[in-house]
Amino acid sequence: MFNRIAPTLLAATAGMAIATSAQAQTTGAAGAQTDSGNAPIIVTARRQEETLADVPASITVFTGDQLETQNIRRAEDFIGLTPGVTIVTNTAEAGDSQINIRGINGTRDAESSVALVVDGILRTNTAALNQDQGTLRQVEILKGPQGALYGRNAAAGAIVITTVRPSDVLEGSVRGSYGSQNTWEANGYIAGPLTDGIGFVLSGDYRSTDGFFENIFLNNRNVVDDQEVWNVNGRLLAELGPDTELDFKVRYGELRGASINFNAAFHLPNFAGANPAFFEDVDDHEFRYYSNIRPTNSQDTLEASIKLEHDFGNMQLTAWALYSNIENSLTADGTSADFARYISAALSPVPISATSTAVSNACFASTAALTGFPVNQPGFIGQTPIPFIFAPATGSTFGPYSPTTCDGTQYQIRDQEDISVEIRLSSSDGPIDWQIGAYYLHIDRQVGVSLGADLGQGIIEELFNPPGSANPTSQLFHDDFSTDVFAAFGSVEAEVTSRLTLGAALRYDVEERSVENLVPNVLDPITGGPINPGQIFGPIQPQDASFDQLQPRLSLNYALTDDINFYATWGIGFKSGGFNNQGSAAIVDQNFNQFLGTNILIQDQFNRERSSAFEVGLRGSSGPWTFDLAGYYTDIDDMQFFEFFVGPFGLLRVVSNIDEVEVMGVEFNTNVEIVPGWDVFGSFNWTDSEIKANSSRPNTVGNESPYTPDYTINLGTQVVAPIHRDFDILVRADYRIVGPTWFHTVQDQITPTLFSGLLPGSALGLPSFVGDADNSATQRNSYSVFNFRAGFQNDRWRLMFFAENLFDEQYPAEVIPAIEFGGSFISPGPRRIIGVEAGFNF
Repeated sequence: MFNRIAPTLLAATAGMAIATSAQAQTTGAAGAQTDSGNAPIIVTARRQEETLADVPASITVFTGDQLETQNIRRAEDFIGLTPGVTIVTNTAEAGDSQINIRGINGTRDAESSVALVVDGILRTNTAALNQDQGTLRQVEILKGPQGALYGRNAAAGAIVITTVRPSDVLEGSVRGSYGSQNTWEANGYIAGPLTDGIGFVLSGDYRSTDGFFENIFLNNRNVVDDQEVWNVNGRLLAELGPDTELDFKVRYGELRGASINFNAAFHLPNFAGANPAFFEDVDDHEFRYYSNIRPTNSQDTLEASIKLEHDFGNMQLTAWALYSNIENSLTADGTSADFARYISAALSPVPISATSTAVSNACFASTAALTGFPVNQPGFIGQTPIPFIFAPATGSTFGPYSPTTCDGTQYQIRDQEDISVEIRLSSSDGPIDWQIGAYYLHIDRQVGVSLGADLGQGIIEELFNPPGSANPTSQLFHDDFSTDVFAAFGSVEAEVTSRLTLGAALRYDVEERSVENLVPNVLDPITGGPINPGQIFGPIQPQDASFDQLQPRLSLNYALTDDINFYATWGIGFKSGGFNNQGSAAIVDQNFNQFLGTNILIQDQFNRERSSAFEVGLRGSSGPWTFDLAGYYTDIDDMQFFEFFVGPFGLLRVVSNIDEVEVMGVEFNTNVEIVPGWDVFGSFNWTDSEIKANSSRPNTVGNESPYTPDYTINLGTQVVAPIHRDFDILVRADYRIVGPTWFHTVQDQITPTLFSGLLPGSALGLPSFVGDADNSATQRNSYSVFNFRAGFQNDRWRLMFFAENLFDEQYPAEVIPAIEFGGSFISPGPRRIIGVEAGFNF
């Protein structure tokens, strides 16, 4: 891949055509970094208003004009235009978004590594990361640890969003679009004065799509990645006096759609002689869906905030409070068919229960009715649901999410309600800028994962359904988490000389966490064992722990010339530890270490993550050309990492710790205005990462940080030219390349699987090594996406043609290797959408 793009890069560099977009990406801009009206861009990423040129850090800024021109609404839109930043979203559910900045990744089932700040208020729920936040006016992506400013969960950086404010006149806009896959989008706002000193904003958005894939078993219905979402936002700004402003906001939204958009690929090379599909590269998989359960996803959001600002003259008071309640749930088919969980009654020498017998009979009947149904290779549905290694003549290999009832069902919830407050004093003017403040956060969160038996009557959306019901629960994880965070912070920045500015910031966070297990003390009616694997070791007891971290940050900004600045920063980032399901360590040890001889260490409580990052950079400009260059080094201790285990116990989701990871890299951005109205731009990020120590999986030392691409490249051009006295033509092209990416700490290695342990005692009688997996097939290769927009516009209206992923590049959005299963769960990236949009401003 890189050989194909190298000539393009060289040619572009020679022509000074690699740029960060004056239109989109002035990362760490220098000198006269300006907006489309040649005014200096003002940013607030460091909680103070300053020009972009004065920020001693890597920062990408999208101004209001840029957001509108590119139709940027959500995080996935602007992250695709930002070097060194990637996102995984909407693969499992809408609230499951993981942002990676320069090798530090958000962790599923833990916390984000990126702070989200909207209109000066810190959001705490990771489910909000990819939500529509209203009518955007500016987006700033600040890279590197921002814990000294924003505290917990800002180790990788911060996303700072500013939305529209009311003005003294009534104004607004509406925009709508239609694209392929029956994709509809609409949004709009109206803002203006209510009375003297009081203004309002009312905005809303709507989006629906049939998605890219169909379920061939459910009559080719669009129920794989369909989605419908709407949000409404209200805002009131009141001037309580000449020096006091009150800002009240409320937001409500609903999302309905599909979930668990995954297929499976096997990585068992020793079976490939019988069927090549047993050893499949994740990039080569052809996605097909045929589950007998229609997957669903529901997300309801209610947020309200109030912010008070008062100017004392020489200092300013800012105080705010936020209430957030986001409820997520999903239903989907299960993954347990190949482990014979739901035919326990047929395999047991003694009766288990009437429910177990009914479930087993349903599985045998659906298998017989669907014998020969074309599931994804190497899967096949035989005459019976017995795993084929024990019944080669009549057995089956289903793979996950089969059309039979043998997979069972799954119902999951992730509900979070939180309240946070902050008070801050900051300087208003003078040679020294300072601020000091305090912060409090309380979180109540419930997480539940319920596996149920499929009796052909659908899913009952309750975490526990008793034996004899239409969807009896077979395995249940259900925990109530409580978190209290206390923090104090301060910063100071001084202009030592006319060219040299020094800054220091410090924050101390204390996070107190507790968890209570809500699983009833009952047996699984299907297998006869405990309904929660952790209960085999006794009742699951409450747990609590406290985590704290001092987070300093130092910065230097020096003007080498009037047009070139040098900066250097160092800071500490922090992410709290937490709890896995009690008994996770013993489950992994018993089912893998003792059975297969592996050396996997999973703890019932995972540690906090701490990172130390250093960055130096240059930014500058010369006439129509701007550039910035940065180099960075980050050392991460106890990096949190999500692992997914499947086996005869069902499924297990845990967070492990990687003892030490080193990340280093370089980033270059440049923009050139060829002639007025024609910009050529691009960026390049290269990241080198290495696992230095990992007690969770010692054999992974030397591998790369998971979810971290080797490089990202952005190239593009935009032309805005008058073709009529009343309107202009706009043509824009963006080309993004994402380098090879591993998604697990286990990478180019051979590892034992459950098949390795089962084969010697199976009907096949094969030696253990035949079941070993070659995990080299789990790496996603580099891929590229080309987006194009063209149309006509003026100050009042816009009519555009757009193409997203114009050449229909097919690539996995996410790969979740289940190492001891010998395969990966993979989710497809977005395919091509072509459409038209129209907008009107008033």
